[in-house]
Amino acid sequence: MLKIDALSHRFENFAKLECSGSSDLYEFLSLNVANDEDLLQLSTYAREGQPAPNLLFGAVHYLLLIGSQHELKDFFPSITKQFKNPSDSYEAFKNFCLKYRTEIISLLQTRLVQTNEVRRCGYFYPCFSYIYNRSNKPLALIEIGTSAGLQLFWDKYRYSYHSGKVYGNLKSNVLITSEYQGVKEPPFSPESPPVSHRFGLDLHINDVTDDEDAQWLNALIWPEHHERRELFKNAAMFVDKNDAVFIEGDGVSLLPHVIEQIPESSMICVFHTHVANQIPAPLKTQLQEIIHKFGQKRDIAHIYNNMWDCELHIDSYLNGLEKTEIAAETDGHGRWFTWKL
Repeated sequence: MLKIDALSHRFENFAKLECSGSSDLYEFLSLNVANDEDLLQLSTYAREGQPAPNLLFGAVHYLLLIGSQHELKDFFPSITKQFKNPSDSYEAFKNFCLKYRTEIISLLQTRLVQTNEVRRCGYFYPCFSYIYNRSNKPLALIEIGTSAGLQLFWDKYRYSYHSGKVYGNLKSNVLITSEYQGVKEPPFSPESPPVSHRFGLDLHINDVTDDEDAQWLNALIWPEHHERRELFKNAAMFVDKNDAVFIEGDGVSLLPHVIEQIPESSMICVFHTHVANQIPAPLKTQLQEIIHKFGQKRDIAHIYNNMWDCELHIDSYLNGLEKTEIAAETDGHGRWFTWKL
């Protein structure tokens, strides 16, 4: 029962802290699942360390997107334009979960929450600009939890921050809009800083050219978030396997071997976002120890959030000098950020 109780709190927090103001459907469903022992029991099949609410809703969304016939589809804005009121959806949702219980369990046990939130590149862009301005070296990118690698190609996109100016790759058909708040203006390079290497590390590498992988990643995008779906589709066209090395496995364990392949003429940038929620505390500590060790002999930066808090951090080592900074406060989906440096 302890596990059920913990899941109940997790669904309640998911509704209140993540879905409120962002997804009426998932907020309503999550609050109801929090008090439904049948569906909480179903959610216990989620893989260890995975966020059960995201995984359950992703599994249901996936089955609907691939054609499972059920009245529940009428409540999903991603499937129908004339969607029904979310407050009437729970009976259909529970019926769907019970009807497709076997298929849902299979997805809970085999799939991972690997959201490619392309808009987060909006706050990564000033971070990489900041690091490049300080190091004056091309950037060697290592993304932990890369999924399909969409954020690994951040330098291929255009960026607008509601100022009338556009930055990055000015010819790109992917335009990422975000808003910076507060009094400090971030350091936006007029054009994308040069990138020398790209490495994407993940327990499972998703392939955007594979229909099942692409549909799963699409299913992880919340039903009301049409702009996120459009960004995902457009950014997927920039993933070039000839311009990146993708390696399956534990990113922390793989990191030293990858770093050793990069020449000292590059500034190493290890980065990740919300995947840190799924990293056990001892591995987080190990990750920081690896960065520190290499920082004694290499120029390296670690850009991350959701390790110990929600703020965006830059830990850097230039010429052996360590600098730990809080770069920004960020919205989970990259819609806004407050620059602090």
